[in-house]
Amino acid sequence: MTSAARPSQHAPELRAAARHIGRRRFLTATGAAAALAFATNLPSAGVAAAAELDAARITENPFTLGVASGDPLPGSVLLWTRLAPKPYQADSGLPAERVTVHWELARDERFSRVVRRGTATAHPEFHHSVHVTVDHLDTGRGYFYRFRAGSWVSETGRTRTAPAPGSSAAALTLAAVSCQAYHDGYYTPYAHLAQDDVDLVFHLGDYLYEYAVNSVGGQRNYKDRTLPALFNRETVTLEDYRLRYALFKSDPDLRAAHAAHPFVVTWDDHETENNYADDIPENDVPPEEFLLRRASAYRAYWENQPLRLPQQPAGPDMRLYRRLHWGRLAQFDVLDTRQYRSNQAYGDTAHAPGPESDDPARTMTGETQERWLLDGWRASRALWNVVPQQVMFAQRHIDLTTPSRVSMDAWDGYRASRGRVLDGAKAAGIENLMVLSGDVHSAYAFDIKDDFDDQASRTLGTEIVATSISSGRDGADKPANWDTYTRANPHLKFYNGRRGYVTVTLGQERARADFRTVPYVLRPGAPVATAASFVTEVGEQGLKPA
Repeated sequence: MTSAARPSQHAPELRAAARHIGRRRFLTATGAAAALAFATNLPSAGVAAAAELDAARITENPFTLGVASGDPLPGSVLLWTRLAPKPYQADSGLPAERVTVHWELARDERFSRVVRRGTATAHPEFHHSVHVTVDHLDTGRGYFYRFRAGSWVSETGRTRTAPAPGSSAAALTLAAVSCQAYHDGYYTPYAHLAQDDVDLVFHLGDYLYEYAVNSVGGQRNYKDRTLPALFNRETVTLEDYRLRYALFKSDPDLRAAHAAHPFVVTWDDHETENNYADDIPENDVPPEEFLLRRASAYRAYWENQPLRLPQQPAGPDMRLYRRLHWGRLAQFDVLDTRQYRSNQAYGDTAHAPGPESDDPARTMTGETQERWLLDGWRASRALWNVVPQQVMFAQRHIDLTTPSRVSMDAWDGYRASRGRVLDGAKAAGIENLMVLSGDVHSAYAFDIKDDFDDQASRTLGTEIVATSISSGRDGADKPANWDTYTRANPHLKFYNGRRGYVTVTLGQERARADFRTVPYVLRPGAPVATAASFVTEVGEQGLKPA
């Protein structure tokens, strides 16, 4: 989330031309044909003729990266794993051959009541990842699952299906997490989240960081192990991103959280490169070079996340925004605020709003995604309309001057885009709006005002910002700017700089948010506590202490 100087915002017609030229160069640049071998929707033609590895020949545990499930639907679950006997090698310790993987889904943890079983192929072109869609299940119930390759059996995961469409669910408890820089500390919050009773977890971005990780794991400062030198460089190529996922996903606390709960994931910037915007990189590199990097990042993201087939990327493009329902209780509109956004204004430095940032042509979501969101709200019959997304939505003044500076990377740098979204919510009659955000390595709770500069204006919803899992190291309950932020933003109800996560229980009468924090991540084993709790009532938006 750090900022760097970058060119000023292009005029809309120049941006469109630059994007067209960039995409064309991506397809025609020297070496792009080879890069596109991994950009198709299906394994390349050679895969069908590739040899199949006898799984009995796998002599080391291939399930080193754990198991995961995601995007629960009524009567359907998505199961994930990736075979990697040697996760810190480029080939993961497997030849470029197909592997047959067996899977089971059961009603009980002992697998005495198996309801579905089958096989899936782990293709080398997809780095031996497996995405299994299991349909025709009971709605609104929990299941256990596991995989087998040869004599090796994975750990057991827990997942669940969503309630039937139109059904009345009494409550739903979700967790929101974000920002897990491996080199900044241990993933202790995940160890606690794995023990919590939640229905699903929303990961709001920065699952991966592109920065180098040294031999001692950065701030983890390992004394008993040495990481390979191949991690000590920034991720640029497909191999780089794949290896970095292997490092992050080998963490036992992250594995435990994935095994315990289904995840709904969306990315922010670091899964590709810090603060990129659409096809504009942070650094001054040719557009075709960045699009190749973006294609590599997107491909590795899909390979390593519990995502369904519609999210499979094609080159540098990936449809990540999507909609999920939890009966009539909640509609979740998961956004992508990186792939389609306008370039950050004013060189992506903190700046007071001005003509450049307030240009009405600027967009955070792109026109198509914005229309999809507003159309979805008009059709919504849910009690709660929840928007899991990446960067801070509410206004956040960062100093006490008039006018105050704001972040050009957050929605404050795209005020016209935010205005269109809020106008759409009002036009659709959305009464219980909640935005879930990450990115800023601190926990916040905001009221979303019709006019942020008029505290007497109507409260349109609430924003719950999840702090980081590890990014920012230990942090503090009251960061150095705590007094400034709380004075400059009267709609800010809570601000805490520790690491952790947030749980939100959506009910028929109110929603409750509990901010869970740990006192340190620079060493393992920290306890967890609830730093604050808030409620917002159905039909009467606004956060109040619980």
